[in-house]
Amino acid sequence: MEFVNPEGLRLDGRRPMEMRQLRAQIGAVAKADGSAVFEMGNTKVIAAVYGPREVQNRSQQINDQALVRCEYSMANFSTGDRRRKPKGDRRSTEISLVIRQTMEECILTNLMPHSQIDIYVQVLQADGDSVHFISTLGTRSACINAATLALADAGIPMRDLVTSCSAGFLNSTPLLDLNYVEDSAGGPDVTVGILPKLDKVTLLQMDAKLPIDTFENVMQLAVEGCKAIANYIREVLLENTKQLEYRRGL
Repeated sequence: MEFVNPEGLRLDGRRPMEMRQLRAQIGAVAKADGSAVFEMGNTKVIAAVYGPREVQNRSQQINDQALVRCEYSMANFSTGDRRRKPKGDRRSTEISLVIRQTMEECILTNLMPHSQIDIYVQVLQADGDSVHFISTLGTRSACINAATLALADAGIPMRDLVTSCSAGFLNSTPLLDLNYVEDSAGGPDVTVGILPKLDKVTLLQMDAKLPIDTFENVMQLAVEGCKAIANYIREVLLENTKQLEYRRGL
């Protein structure tokens, strides 16, 4: 299958180094301390943050830093498949762990000892036809980006914004931000999470093997995507701040 035509366009009309459309909204959940909706193409994710607050289970309390917990789930209506999606299945547990570990790298947990921060992430719309055939790359990255925006909305102190993006290698061409069809092709792909200002990688996952020079090109493309997402998130936060100042008459 041809994923890049002779004119240099992908199946959805994008250039190889072009991202899907990004959209975001802050404050989607009124009762949460921070929340956000983040969209990457056809993938739509909502994230809600509660805390820092008192640790509910004292046996889990950490004396010198905050306890970060994360729960990932998919809404039953998120795909065309109407079968009920099991809660706490292996895939959900793995993505929850990835999000939590990535968020722990950016949150200044040492400033909030004896407390806990809960992050809930739910996929409202997935790029794919069923729970078994969705774009795991786009879902994972969108969840991390939504969680970052929700943490910022909650006022949680962070070292930097953490953002995530994927890139793949199909038809001998590096492709940024794979969609469902490209992800399903089974080619090599890389998912990266970074702290852009600190230039630090917090997440690196790769499916299939790549020659080292090709891997470096694909990873660098994903890093550039992360930086573009970080710039977009900063714009969203700045616009939200301006709106708050306007409402308060500042």
